[in-house]
Amino acid sequence: MLWSSRTIALLLVSFGLCSQLNAADEAGAKVLRGGAVAIDITPPNFPVSSAGSMTHRMADAAHDPLHARCLVIDNGETKIALVTCDSCMIPREIYDAAKQQASQATGIPTTNILCSATHTHTAVTATPTFQSLVQEDYIDFLAERIAAGVVQANKQLEPARIGWAVGSNPRQVFNRRWYLRPGSALSDPFDRGTDRVKMNPAANSKSLLQPVGPTDPEVPVLAVQAIDGRPLAVWANYSLHYVGGPPRNSLSADYFGEFARQFSGLVADPQAQPAFVAAMTNGTSGDINNINFFEGRAVQQPFEQIRLVAADVAGSAHVAYQRIEFQDWIPLKMQETEIELGVRRPDADELADANKLLDEAGPGPWKDRRLIYANETRDLAQYPATVKVKLQAIRIGGLGIVSSPCETFVETGLAIKKQSPLKPTFTIELANGYNGYLPTPDQHALGGYETWRAKSSYLAVDAEPKIRKTLLQLLHQVAQ
Repeated sequence: MLWSSRTIALLLVSFGLCSQLNAADEAGAKVLRGGAVAIDITPPNFPVSSAGSMTHRMADAAHDPLHARCLVIDNGETKIALVTCDSCMIPREIYDAAKQQASQATGIPTTNILCSATHTHTAVTATPTFQSLVQEDYIDFLAERIAAGVVQANKQLEPARIGWAVGSNPRQVFNRRWYLRPGSALSDPFDRGTDRVKMNPAANSKSLLQPVGPTDPEVPVLAVQAIDGRPLAVWANYSLHYVGGPPRNSLSADYFGEFARQFSGLVADPQAQPAFVAAMTNGTSGDINNINFFEGRAVQQPFEQIRLVAADVAGSAHVAYQRIEFQDWIPLKMQETEIELGVRRPDADELADANKLLDEAGPGPWKDRRLIYANETRDLAQYPATVKVKLQAIRIGGLGIVSSPCETFVETGLAIKKQSPLKPTFTIELANGYNGYLPTPDQHALGGYETWRAKSSYLAVDAEPKIRKTLLQLLHQVAQ
């Protein structure tokens, strides 16, 4: 029988891999394994409620599929799972249910599973914010699909190598909170007149003075490859809120999904099995977006800016990817804790004012901002005085990852990176639950949209220092 050169090459590779594994087994060497899958979480039925707006809206179809991207890493001593979902935000109850199901099927402790949302503003409503109505028949489906993704990634575990590098792309991130020139009008929905900054001012306006805060251009890239060099997964991170642009009646994974497609095209064989998985997690972008307020930009067709941003950031991630030095084994550690934070509930006078406004206006839905926030005030009056939030830190070799359940300001992410004992370190926000915006105390004092009390911004002013301190403590624990 005559064998082709390709067949001979494949046999030699297989023999080499078997020899490596047998030698490792005989020597008792440590073996790292990885497995990844992107599982579809697009709703099976339409229309559905779509999140990301102050008013309720429905989507009739999906422009592109939504996914829960799942990565399992096992070093023989510790096993962890990372999940990122194409969703605006997901409440803790859904994540907890998914983790419990996944843990029962895989043996991975729930404390070793980090789940997050990308923050696309064109996904199914899973969390009640403003006037968006939760798509109740999607909740169980979402939890089950997340769990199924972790289970499948765990089944696909194979001997692997791992590495990381940090890229940079300053071109697509802009601080969206601005100081305006003296005399510029600033208003708030509570008529307090105390705001000193404006979120999303008119681009290239004469009223613009300077951005309130910094940006974070870093693009950390964590990569896992099979021991034959075949790419298995890449987990990237970028502090960009979202891009936007799809029609109101269409679901989309936004630039997060497009990044996954474009990066995959740069490194992976589309016919490879199991399929390569790329994921973009959201960093600390509570005050960051893709609008160049310094210059503005021309009106574009739907999805065009998504494609441009995804291509640019994928290119930056790919440059970093090419610098990665893969390791055969690394230590894995993960710590989880829960802390209690205060809630900014309205007082009796504020609630009375809100009820008066709503009674005079009649039943919603409302378009007037004062009425929308009056309704938020009424809802928040039913909130408990405190809430518990889940925080995590992960060590992957020399790399650190922490989680935040909030739309976290970039200043917090930069401070964590600077003070972390692990270099590099990055934050995955909107993780393990949703607890609204997380301005620093100084940003709270400046006011602006992100500080206005609502279901999207309700934690006490001292929440950010407490979360940041706890995450740094967890990083020191896993770094030991």
